[in-house]
Amino acid sequence: MASTIDIERGGGRKPRGAGDNSTSFDYRHVSAGESEWTSWVVPMFVVANVAMFIVAMYVNNCPANPNPYGSCVAKFMRRLSFQPLRQNPLLGPSSTALEKLGALDWNRVVHQHQGWRLVTCIWLHAGVIHLLANMLSLVFIGIRLEQQFGFVRIAAIYLLSGLGGSVLSCLFIRNSISVGASGALFGLLGAMLSELITNWTIYTNKLAALMTLLFIIAINLALGILPHVDNFAHIGGFMTGFLLGFVLLIRPRFGWYESRLLPPERKPKSKFMAYQWVLCAIAFALFVVGLTVGLAMLFKGENANDHCHWCHYLSCVPTSRWTCGN
Repeated sequence: MASTIDIERGGGRKPRGAGDNSTSFDYRHVSAGESEWTSWVVPMFVVANVAMFIVAMYVNNCPANPNPYGSCVAKFMRRLSFQPLRQNPLLGPSSTALEKLGALDWNRVVHQHQGWRLVTCIWLHAGVIHLLANMLSLVFIGIRLEQQFGFVRIAAIYLLSGLGGSVLSCLFIRNSISVGASGALFGLLGAMLSELITNWTIYTNKLAALMTLLFIIAINLALGILPHVDNFAHIGGFMTGFLLGFVLLIRPRFGWYESRLLPPERKPKSKFMAYQWVLCAIAFALFVVGLTVGLAMLFKGENANDHCHWCHYLSCVPTSRWTCGN
């Protein structure tokens, strides 16, 4: 199997990268009744990803396998040494090792009933560079979100966004494997955007917050049109996180916490605004329908490119300098 490793969502041809341009910011008005959570699940995710990369390098065992691409990199690490740079410029294992450990592969998912790969692929990375970019993004984005909303909601968005990214990736890309956490990371970015929209009334500097976040998202999605980058995983993760943000990151209306000190006749009747409930209901319905339809199409073996003949340009745009084939 070809072992060219992607820059973003690492794997056979197409690793997912994470927006390393992402950052954490907070423009909202802080109410007196709110308190921050202690972040622990995001650091645990980082530890788990690093541990899985070490396992992948151990399974890879570069010195034990003759390689036509040259000698192993960092031989002093022995079994943990990297594949030749001509084979994997990201300093990591071969695609064969990644496939053994659960990389996303359409044929195995559909024809060999290995649906678990839709989840395991988000814990694998193509190389040190790929891992570092994703984990830095996860720390910058995830810790602040977990402090604001707690580990349950952020873990749910992260994992479900990773699944959503894997499903969309598998629907459009059949001829290579894929690994990486960037679908989950784009889900966190999408959730940040929907959180800003649904909690609009509690934010100050709304326009600055919106423009900053849209700029970050646009830059990271634009990078996905480069070759060997799985932008379908980015888009699927972003869409999933965007919908889940309306459901899981809803905040009480402005002044709700302070209203507890007011007499009953002056307290607002509802904790949330009407439009927040409407957005929550629509987003939840779209999430359930979208994921159900996506999984049904995937396990029926349908090729999404047959339903959208131009969609392949969302993941790679050919130029005079590169092509979008394998």
